[in-house]
Amino acid sequence: MSSISLTQRAVEAFRPPAQGRVEYFDKMLPGFGLRISDAGRKTWFVMYRVRGRKVRETLGTIATIPNVGDARQRARESIELAQRGVHPAEAREEAAAAEAARSITFATVADRYLAEHVERNNRPSTIRETRRILNRDVKPKWGERPIRDITRQDVNDLLDVIADRGALLQANRTLARLKTLFSWALDNELADADPTARVRKRVKEVPRDRALSPDEIRYFWAGCDKLGWSFGPLFKLLLLTAQRRDEVGAMEWRELDLEKRLWTIPRERAKNNRAHEVHLSDLAVEIIEALPQIVGQGSGGGGPAPEPHLVFTNTGRTPVSGFSKAKERLDAHMLARLRSELADAEKDVSQVGVGEWILHDLRRTAATGMAALNIAPHVVDRILNHVSGTIRGVAAVYNRHAYIDERKAALGAWSRYVERLVRPRPSNVIQLPIPTA
Repeated sequence: MSSISLTQRAVEAFRPPAQGRVEYFDKMLPGFGLRISDAGRKTWFVMYRVRGRKVRETLGTIATIPNVGDARQRARESIELAQRGVHPAEAREEAAAAEAARSITFATVADRYLAEHVERNNRPSTIRETRRILNRDVKPKWGERPIRDITRQDVNDLLDVIADRGALLQANRTLARLKTLFSWALDNELADADPTARVRKRVKEVPRDRALSPDEIRYFWAGCDKLGWSFGPLFKLLLLTAQRRDEVGAMEWRELDLEKRLWTIPRERAKNNRAHEVHLSDLAVEIIEALPQIVGQGSGGGGPAPEPHLVFTNTGRTPVSGFSKAKERLDAHMLARLRSELADAEKDVSQVGVGEWILHDLRRTAATGMAALNIAPHVVDRILNHVSGTIRGVAAVYNRHAYIDERKAALGAWSRYVERLVRPRPSNVIQLPIPTA
């Protein structure tokens, strides 16, 4: 084993052996050396002991570390680590892994979060909304930044930008999505801390308690008649079935059994990922039976005609869209109907019961109406397909009764109540003439 002073000139002058390889150890730093193969490859190495175990570490070739001083310094650092009981190669691997982890961008984590968590555990509308929030407001700000560099101040600054454009509720929704994302990232060791911790909502949200009054239900029904296809009957079914907007809007003909008066929402379309049976009242069936059945354009080739798929569709391929504009038209029809019933058209319409409301309030209206009809709360919960309702804890675990008959009776009673409001029967009382003197 040769031992010489490894200088830059000496290293460059070394020639490869005729066969095999030869090693030169450095006089200046024991354990450090240069290996030369018969192919002319020159490789730096260092030898040391870690916790009593002999280790030979390859530092790199002369092509990657051309200067002997740099190679000697690398060797010295390894020897010093080994003397402290640290394995240099393992320490460098850990450092490289930490650096790689630190360079993971927010966009990379967000894409994994969508694919591995959101898309596997949520309904389509939640997936779309989560993707929309991340793509619109978050990725443009943080997309290329390492996720581990994002701080609480960054989160507050982002929410302030959203709130400053007047979207206070959207800022709250963004915070909620980010909390879930960072929790998932922590569980998967893609983040070191949760920067959303102790970040406050930008506005306090008050739970809605809006339910339509009996008069408003009358105006609503008349407005739906004016609205016509497709949102008129769709909105009526929201009121009669107490189901969610997207569940009714994406209703399929194959889900309906009109003979049994039953609509089965499959688990992949239900919000809580569990199939749900909805009993259809006589009035609901009447509305559905009057609907057109629209099919998409066939593929041609003389095959059988395509079957109708979606109930509420204009193309036969996709559900109807444009709920907001349809709701605006409905509001206008309701207001017009109200004014037509007033003796004084200049009277403040807010005093007679048409106030601000949203489509989800129809679901609350049905639930409130059934409660007023003395329907038991746990039956209403089952109709609404709530996972956690009035029956909780141990009772919820053991009570698997579906209350099928009670739900059918409840929706029937609610439908008859609505029908009495919107289709009043003529009175059978005969007004007798008042005799004159």
